[in-house]
Amino acid sequence: MSLLTTAPATGAGPGTGRRRVLLAPVTAAPCRPLTYSDLKGLLWTDVMYRATSHLADVTYRYSHTTYDCTEQTAGFWEYLDRVQGDIDYSGLSEDAIGELYARYRAEGGPVPPDALRPYREAVEHHGWTHPAAARILESRASQYAALGLYDPGLGRHQPPAFGLEEALACLNSQGFCLDLRADGGPVYLDATRYGIPLRQIVSADGQPGHLACTLRELLPLAAEYDEVVLLFDQGLDPDYRLLQRVLSYAGPDVHRVALGGVPADGHLRSSRHGAGKKRHDHTVADLIDDIGAGHEPAVTSLGVRLYFIAALGPGQRQPFRSDLLRCCLDRARRLLDREPAGYGSPAEAAAALTTALDGHRGRDHLYVDPYRLTSGLLAGHRGLPVAELATAVFT
Repeated sequence: MSLLTTAPATGAGPGTGRRRVLLAPVTAAPCRPLTYSDLKGLLWTDVMYRATSHLADVTYRYSHTTYDCTEQTAGFWEYLDRVQGDIDYSGLSEDAIGELYARYRAEGGPVPPDALRPYREAVEHHGWTHPAAARILESRASQYAALGLYDPGLGRHQPPAFGLEEALACLNSQGFCLDLRADGGPVYLDATRYGIPLRQIVSADGQPGHLACTLRELLPLAAEYDEVVLLFDQGLDPDYRLLQRVLSYAGPDVHRVALGGVPADGHLRSSRHGAGKKRHDHTVADLIDDIGAGHEPAVTSLGVRLYFIAALGPGQRQPFRSDLLRCCLDRARRLLDREPAGYGSPAEAAAALTTALDGHRGRDHLYVDPYRLTSGLLAGHRGLPVAELATAVFT
């Protein structure tokens, strides 16, 4: 199992009393270009990770490996091999691959379990990734770098610590599993004692769903942390209420952070349908192309965070507006042009940063609230060490 954690701050370590926080955002499948909605979630998680790591030991868990065995991803790979054959994906753009994914969602239909099994085994036992996914992940890595995003291991094989049967056994021991496979039925996540409806997580033919994979990943981790933070799309709220209930059983405080998508051209499109040029032009690659020229990397990094976090907020009422994004880029430039606060020593500057960050987390949680912190920076609240925050959290 591979965990990606921050390096301990000065003085941190065993016996220092630093709390442990696990950030677990939804992972975007490597099947299509990233959309503005994807970018919003990534930026929120990035600021939360960087800010909270100054106050606690933080793990940012983001593994595409965990979900490569789902029908969404493995089914797409089977479709590509069956319909496209053995082609060279290294020369395809992510938009072209996204169009193939959109076609798969529209035409592919259910993939038989026997056809998926070789792909699942290759992922689980050999760390294999389809060439189309490798091409997508290569593009994402360059986009992360362009926007100053921390890379939590896009190119790494990061399997969950639990196999499917281990996860189901753990759920069963906690009274959360209704397994009907012996009678030819599916497996359900059972939290009915809390008034929550049954939720199928494994089909009758043995195919795990997205939630089953999430449980494989997070069940063995939850007990190691004081706090678990789940960041997810608002449309997944029923599943994440269930997940919160199950993970809380292991002991940590579990918080849900629901984020709305970013409507473009008046529409909020589902990521399940891909993102190719024939559908719309609003991908992260397009945004980088639009704003990259004429802006220093630090201005771009801070400006997109000011826009996607503070200006758009956690909901999905605000559509994407390029004029407001450019205003945020201008605001970022002015903030970065400010003279440093002039603290007497590095220790005083670090103390001011810690105090500012500590003031932007809630009473009931350890993590720093990205919206409160970024909104304060955008509004120019007094007392915020702008230069220190920009360097440590936003760029």
